[in-house]
Amino acid sequence: MGAESYSNMGGEIRNALHAMADSVKIQSPPHDPIASTLSSADDRVILSHWLPPRAGIVPQIRIGRRWINILWAIPFGAACLVLLIAVAQSLRELPSIQAFLKTYPGIAQAAPSVESGFPWWLQLQHFLNAFFMMFIIRAGIQILADHPRLYWRRDCTPGTEWFRFQHPVPEDQIWTAKDDSVTLPGWLGIPGLRHSIGLARWWHFSVDLLWVINGLVFYVLIFTTDQWLRLVPVTWDVFPNALSAAIQYASLNFPVDHGWTRYNGLQKLSYFITVFVAAPASIFSGLLQSPAISNRLGLLGTGLNRQAARSLHFLSFLWFVLFILAHGVMVFVTGIRQNTNHMFAGVENAGWVGFPIFLLSMAAIGFAWWAASPITIRYARLVQRTGRLVVGWIKGLTEWWEPTAELSEEDVSPHFWPNGTMPDSAEYDRLLSGSFADYRLRVGGLVESPQVFSIADLKAMRKQEQITTHFCIQGWSGVAKWGGVPMRDIIALVRPLPETRYAVFYSLADGSEGGRYYDVHKLSNMRHRLTILAYEMNGRPLSVLHGAPLRLRCENELGFKMVKWIAAIEFVRCFADLGAGQGGYNEDHEFYGYRMPI
Repeated sequence: MGAESYSNMGGEIRNALHAMADSVKIQSPPHDPIASTLSSADDRVILSHWLPPRAGIVPQIRIGRRWINILWAIPFGAACLVLLIAVAQSLRELPSIQAFLKTYPGIAQAAPSVESGFPWWLQLQHFLNAFFMMFIIRAGIQILADHPRLYWRRDCTPGTEWFRFQHPVPEDQIWTAKDDSVTLPGWLGIPGLRHSIGLARWWHFSVDLLWVINGLVFYVLIFTTDQWLRLVPVTWDVFPNALSAAIQYASLNFPVDHGWTRYNGLQKLSYFITVFVAAPASIFSGLLQSPAISNRLGLLGTGLNRQAARSLHFLSFLWFVLFILAHGVMVFVTGIRQNTNHMFAGVENAGWVGFPIFLLSMAAIGFAWWAASPITIRYARLVQRTGRLVVGWIKGLTEWWEPTAELSEEDVSPHFWPNGTMPDSAEYDRLLSGSFADYRLRVGGLVESPQVFSIADLKAMRKQEQITTHFCIQGWSGVAKWGGVPMRDIIALVRPLPETRYAVFYSLADGSEGGRYYDVHKLSNMRHRLTILAYEMNGRPLSVLHGAPLRLRCENELGFKMVKWIAAIEFVRCFADLGAGQGGYNEDHEFYGYRMPI
């Protein structure tokens, strides 16, 4: 079935959901008046409506107080490589090194051989791993481009980053996290457009899951066969043999290849690190960037903060990129015929049977590389729905974990990035000029007792304070002390009806493309202990930048779901007839997911 058919099928499903919602309306109270100001959205990325492109800079690394352009790594690396070759060739002339190479030829002689060659399942998994990694790396770069800075501290204060490919944050204007995002070439990121993180995350997480499944199958198969002997060192001799192999490679006089039965020490160590260290580290550091997981793991989640996890995730990414590049070069320089025969045909002979299969595999990966970005732009809603099908259920499972992590006042961030489109209406200006004395929060929908609250009413209720970490979908984080009314107290007052499943939060602000901003939450999320309607931040009334007079704090979700400048709350059974039916403004227009605890 073609992508267009899937798109049509998706439209039919959406129409059916709208019909169901219409039938429910007969028995349900009318939506809050703000619902009529919500806007629909296209199922494609309309470039003329998208965030305008913004170029970044060549990546830089901070050493001390000095920023170094990474392009310097090219001449520096070339010089080091020439020096390394000269040193290695000189070393090989020394009698002691010659004796060392004779004693340790590169392969630990005590290590057992693999007798099963390269079975078909290993060939298939090798191809799938390369195919999946292409999508994971490209989508990961796209995600990083939405906040193109890396830190070790959780607060993301401008100037404290250690890596960036964006200009310094300007000090003479309000600079939001969305302003900070940069455009990538379409051949590099997926899809390359500035602030297309919603689509990139569906690619990244969905293919991640397939990659993890492929990896788990690989673990099972290698340890139920003799293939584990190819990757796991079983003797300490692997280390001097790895050094021996490194000297031989560096001197351009390569060690004898016995890859059909045994890898040399350098190969074995690099494969072992990649498969058993870098891969788990990448998965673990990725999961720790989730608010639901991090805020549930207590000291582990707060100790290894989101930015440290993000930096470690980036370092594991660099390992994979360097490994792939080095692996690809060595396949060619150490014998393309023999290597492709091994991994793509599973034979050890002098023919070329594996090379055509290798070319077909590379062509398939190349075609997928070329097609990924244009398909994503044209069928953006299909990408969103497919991602929701593949990994949405996992996201939903983590929402059941009630967040528990709280920090101390010493952890409060000196800088908390602003974000979102601020209110720009006469109504909001009037409320602001009166210090929100006339503000009224409507809470209604499928409830027994609709309520209207002023700010004074809310402040008269039980106040809850909490110091928590804010996780933005773009990658930045910040810690603040929030004060406000527990949502479970609001729920107790209005008493949602049994059929109620969701709470809809309407904002006083419009979204970036027009139409009122809103977002939907599962009712169970609203009952968590750390879910509050906040009217204070760091002991002071909320500022306009951060959501005055009222904003949501839901500590197991990403930041875009914590609606700022709240105008009304409506309890509903279904949200298919709100906006474009995806569960929120960014879900409608930027293809996010409405369940976003990861």
